[in-house]
Amino acid sequence: MILVVADTTPLNYLILIDCEEVLAKLFTRVFVPPAVLLELRDSGTPDVVRRWTEKLPAWLEVRSAQDWPTAMLPASMGAGEREAIALGAELHADLLLVDDREARVEDGKHGLRILGTLGLLERAAELGVVSLPEAIERLRGTTFRIARPLVEDALRRDAMRRQQ
Repeated sequence: MILVVADTTPLNYLILIDCEEVLAKLFTRVFVPPAVLLELRDSGTPDVVRRWTEKLPAWLEVRSAQDWPTAMLPASMGAGEREAIALGAELHADLLLVDDREARVEDGKHGLRILGTLGLLERAAELGVVSLPEAIERLRGTTFRIARPLVEDALRRDAMRRQQ
């Protein structure tokens, strides 16, 4: 079983574009720390995301890091990122789903493999779970921000895979 820990942002955007089920199709279980759940339930979070958290799917498990202190991480990071990194490090997670640039740097320092929302959608498209162009089009209708060249590269790789 691949151990996967998710931060708030990938879950938020997957829910917003109605692609959260890719997680269940790619992984048996996804762990989130309590701070991520709190961020998903925050009053500033879109209604559809808050409603989604009212009945969590069976593949999502909320778990706290017990022995890995978040104090070792920069205070400038959000609570969700700090707790996700701590939980990932404690569980020796195979993968941490995170988009935040600072968190991605910290993940690397702690030996965690990372995958962002775009990479996750690309992996799902490789397995035929989603249409990458359609998912990206829906993502563009949200507040998601990513460098245009990264999106173009992902779409180019996807088009090449589909031509084979």
